[in-house]
Amino acid sequence: MRKLVPGLLSFNGGFVDTAGFLGLQGLFTAHVTGNFVTLAAALVLGTHGVVAKLIALPEFILVVALARLAGAALRRSKADALRTLLVAKVLFLLAFFGLAVTFGPFPDSDAPAALLTGFAGIAGMAIQNAVQRVHYPAIPPTTLMTGNTTQAVLDAVDLMRPEPGTDVVAVRARFARMFRGIVWFAAGCAVAALLYAFVGFWCLALPVVVGIATAVLRDPG
Repeated sequence: MRKLVPGLLSFNGGFVDTAGFLGLQGLFTAHVTGNFVTLAAALVLGTHGVVAKLIALPEFILVVALARLAGAALRRSKADALRTLLVAKVLFLLAFFGLAVTFGPFPDSDAPAALLTGFAGIAGMAIQNAVQRVHYPAIPPTTLMTGNTTQAVLDAVDLMRPEPGTDVVAVRARFARMFRGIVWFAAGCAVAALLYAFVGFWCLALPVVVGIATAVLRDPG
């Protein structure tokens, strides 16, 4: 399960971010950097989404902080912090799905119902980011591929032309982790785009199922 759970997390990272972007006028639920860019574009073009993107960052920070505090409290009480946080993520994804299919589509992503929907998705993915950093520190980020792609390319070059003293075994293992994460994330993006085109926000049922699978199969490490 050590490879499957990180892969499922990456799949959900790509899926939820893509579906949210398509259905909420360019709001990224897991990619903070992207919201800075789309916020600037919305301000220049006068399009919708300014409020959602302004509030997305502080909400993301708040949820990560709360997840950190909750995880520490759960560990002190000898509870299963990883599973509990993954279940909390699933509940937020379920709320994201329910709100989206009930109130969507959203021509104005700054409308109250759209804001509430977006914030449910952001909260879920903020918890995933916190879980990955704390419980899976050895795996690449599951919601951000720029750094992963850069490292994978560097490792590929080093494997083709290793410098003296290069630990080829360690580089090969890191490249494999990066490559797997990128493939899972890309698959999530592709499946989300395809399903959204056919069934709209109903596609968000899939990341709920995948989230449940990660909570059941979770394996710290």
